[in-house]
Amino acid sequence: MDLLDSLLGVTPGSAMDRIRARRPIARTHTQESYRVLLTPDSPGRFTEAERFAVAAYVAALHGESPLARHYAAGLAARAPELAAPVAAAAAATRADGPHGAYPPGPLSAEDTPARGFALPPEAAGALGPRLAAAFAHAHFLVFHPRDAAPQRFAPLLAAGWTTPEIVSLSQLVAFLAYQLRAAHGLAVLARHVGDAA
Repeated sequence: MDLLDSLLGVTPGSAMDRIRARRPIARTHTQESYRVLLTPDSPGRFTEAERFAVAAYVAALHGESPLARHYAAGLAARAPELAAPVAAAAAATRADGPHGAYPPGPLSAEDTPARGFALPPEAAGALGPRLAAAFAHAHFLVFHPRDAAPQRFAPLLAAGWTTPEIVSLSQLVAFLAYQLRAAHGLAVLARHVGDAA
């Protein structure tokens, strides 16, 4: 049983289990991506606590869900002093989206200004510059990825993130977007088949 099965209450042999078994590669790779990105064998300077802080923040930006509770609990187990600041940061910076500007052309008609990012001073102080920069980057990726540009990495580098760590951070945020949507879709499907919460 993988994390999504556990959180959704999927039991072996159930209709949902049989449905998920039709996509064994997706099921396996989703769980392995979780393991590699959240609990790697050698996390390096991008610690497990930082990874769960980012995950808890990004999941909370997407709203209440079993995954948001999972990541909040995982963070509390690894760095309880960060639980309240991360929750405060998510509450203060939640928005809708995506927004931003497309390159000049036909899609420019869909351009919408993106909300700025500003952490409450108390939360920023508790998180420290490294996590504060990570949250700003995650917020950007979640709410206005259209505005991607090389200069977006400068604040991360200034806060002490290395280029490989920035890659891992961005991969983590991208994975969370996928995982949250997969969990939501499976939860909707489970309600229709009627044998999982």
